[in-house]
Amino acid sequence: MELKTPLYEAHVKAGGKMVSFGGYLLPVQYREGVIREHMAVRTRAGLFDVSHMGEILCEGKDALANLQMLLTNDFRNMTDGQARYSPMCNENGGTVDDLIVYRRAEEQYFIVVNAANKDKDYQWMKAHQSGDVVFTDVSASYAQIALQGPKALEILRKVAPEQSIPKKYYHAVFDARAAGIPCILSKTGYTGEDGYELYLDSGKAVELWDALLEAGKEEGLIPCGLGARDTLRMEAAMPLYGHEMNDGITPLETGLGFAVKLGKEAFIGKQALEEKGEPAITRVGLKVTGRGIIRENQDVYCGERKIGHTTSGTHAPYLGYPVAMALVDVDAAKPGTKVEADVRGRRVEAEVGALPFYKKTSQKQS
Repeated sequence: MELKTPLYEAHVKAGGKMVSFGGYLLPVQYREGVIREHMAVRTRAGLFDVSHMGEILCEGKDALANLQMLLTNDFRNMTDGQARYSPMCNENGGTVDDLIVYRRAEEQYFIVVNAANKDKDYQWMKAHQSGDVVFTDVSASYAQIALQGPKALEILRKVAPEQSIPKKYYHAVFDARAAGIPCILSKTGYTGEDGYELYLDSGKAVELWDALLEAGKEEGLIPCGLGARDTLRMEAAMPLYGHEMNDGITPLETGLGFAVKLGKEAFIGKQALEEKGEPAITRVGLKVTGRGIIRENQDVYCGERKIGHTTSGTHAPYLGYPVAMALVDVDAAKPGTKVEADVRGRRVEAEVGALPFYKKTSQKQS
């Protein structure tokens, strides 16, 4: 049976079309529809319920040593409040999950994991822990709200004092307040826009949700669902677990080498990644030039040679044309390469392009 986030009733009241995702009932869209929600985030601001995400505490004298062994990135030079993205690998170099680690204090870390992987990740961490460390799944205690878009800061300033708002990307204020509610306020997001994510007591979620929507009325803030979240992350070429990566796909194969520090002494999966050597496949963008939309798990051809498969695909509302991401042979990954995807027995033409498809500009007209 699907779980409900603390904001379930608010979504229903606002006309949210509820669907099952990651074990939760969440809005795929509201009355405005996916395209309007998407465009609101690109040009103004959108509000997302991401309370389905999981939160895990890592605490103790050996907290850092455990993160170093469990995760591919290097967490040694972090300061309090800083966040860092990292894949987590299995012994074969495949990806268990991708997650974000916040350093709260020297021996205290706050980890945010994907909803569908929450239990798997927690069990993996527990199974591989060593020394003086305690992992605690605190997901049920937290709601998470994402305020995203070029007007996000303007809106946030109406409800949060300046000292509660992190100034740098991938940083958080742990003792923040928004609308008078204690929260963790983080300058992060999954849309390709400037934005913030707020972690707070589940019981206060509705109060903060309503306060943010009220504060953002003048700026055109609207609630947004999973549909827009997906099209936004696609334009920004942000990978999604289960699509661009899984237990059998390594972070290096899917373009996450920036978060894999092979120079580290040791981590789970390091030996396998080193033995595999340079990846034979890589993640690319496809701009659809033919007629049709390319979805996930469709074979990609260069001439008559099968070079890989798509991992995600959709119409990109802001760009105005369909795009896809694919894992293809390295020798077919050059931008400008003409390819075709097999869409239910019909070949749809596309062109390999650089990622991301969309990159925000610092000065955007509203």
